[in-house]
Parts: sequence; structure tokens; C-alpha cells
Amino acid sequence: MDTKSENPLARLEQRKADYPLVAAGVLVFSVLIAGVFVSAQAELPIVTALFVAAILLLIVATLLDLAKTRRLEAVDDRKFIHWDAAMPEIQRQNVNVEVRELARLLGVGTDQLPDLLSAYIVAEDLALRQIQQEENRPLMRHVSIGQMPFDGILVDHDLITCIEVAFLVVPDVRQERIESMLRKITQAKRNLADLKSRLRLRLMLVLVTQLNSDEEEQLRGMLVTRRFTDTPVDIDIRLLDFEMLQKVYVSE
Repeated sequence: MDTKSENPLARLEQRKADYPLVAAGVLVFSVLIAGVFVSAQAELPIVTALFVAAILLLIVATLLDLAKTRRLEAVDDRKFIHWDAAMPEIQRQNVNVEVRELARLLGVGTDQLPDLLSAYIVAEDLALRQIQQEENRPLMRHVSIGQMPFDGILVDHDLITCIEVAFLVVPDVRQERIESMLRKITQAKRNLADLKSRLRLRLMLVLVTQLNSDEEEQLRGMLVTRRFTDTPVDIDIRLLDFEMLQKVYVSE
């Protein structure tokens, strides 16, 4: 028996062309064109203007329908993409790297790594909860797109938002972390292009901070001026205060 999990983003088959409707539209357009010529020859300017207005409305309606069809086809492209949970080994490796970096920045010993690990896991969980609340959409956690793991994704029709979470105790984001995120989103975008997909990608960087107000302002200035000036996709940066998240989701 096939145990492969069904793609949760698979949609129904693509909308088929409605040829009778197309034929009717062409017929209506032809009648309107004929009406313009006849009314113009009969020197009926008001009638002519009405026919021209009807033609313009028909053109606008046709363009809107084509745009909707293209959007639906892009959404349907999601069934050709394999959405796999990131391997536990990869998740564990990524978390350990971040926790050891936190320990280095805080100047604590290895005996406190378990506490930092717990704090990091809680921070990521609360941050993803908050993002789901703000976006009001289902959020998939620890998903790989074309073997590129992300902390989470949001899907809004043809737009896929790939989410990366970082926990900051100093007003800076490591350059190697930024480069890693950009490499992953670039590869994911390339994978979509290889599949001839019309889906769009966006990167959301969620920074969970334990900073004072001055340090937070310093972080905002750094993010705007130095680190994300040339990116392969649009980037949305969210700053969330760890203490605020705990008060909202944990404290009684």
C-alpha cells in the first residue's frame, strides 16, 4: 500500500476552457462592433457611445477573467511541488548551532546549554504562533521546499512565504546566518523555476529579541541600511519581543 502522504496543498484539476462561453463572448463582441458602425452611419452619437462603453466593459471583464485564470493556474502548480517535513537531524543541527552561538554571546558555559535550548525552542514556537495569528492563515512548521528547510511556511493562493526565525540577544544578525537564509530562498526559487511554476516566493525573517529600546533601534537601523539591500525575493522582517510573547501566550 502506498504510504506516501498526500500533498496538503494539492488542488483540484485545472479549470478547463469553456468553449461555448468563449464563442458567446466573440459573438457578443462582434455584435457590439457592428452596432458601433451602424449607429455611427445613422448619426446616432448617444447609441454609438453606449456601444463603445459596452465594448470597453467587455474588454475589462475579459482581462479580469484572464488574470483570475492565471492566478488559479499558478495555485494549481503547488501540486507539482513536494512539501516534506525537514529531517529531524537537520532541525537538531540548526538548533544546536543557534544555541551555541547564543551561549557564546552571553558568555555562559556548556552547563547552561540545556536552559538556552529550552528558551530557544520556546521562542521559536511562540514566534510562529504570533505570525500565524497576525497573518490569520494556516502555518506549516519545519517544511523543506526542494530540500531547502525552513522554520515554517504560509501559503496565500500563489504566494508562498518562507519563514526563518532567529533569537537575538545582541542588536545584530550574524552575516553567515543571513547568507544561509538567502542561499536557501534562492535555491527554492530556482527549484520553482525548474518546475516551470508560476508560484511566487517571499521570505519572512522573524527576529525574537531580548533587547532594550536603544538596542532595538540599533538593530532596526542595521537591518535597513546594511544587510538586505540586494535579495532574490521580497523580504518581510518582523521584530517580536520575547518577553511580550511570553506574556501573551504563557503567563496567566
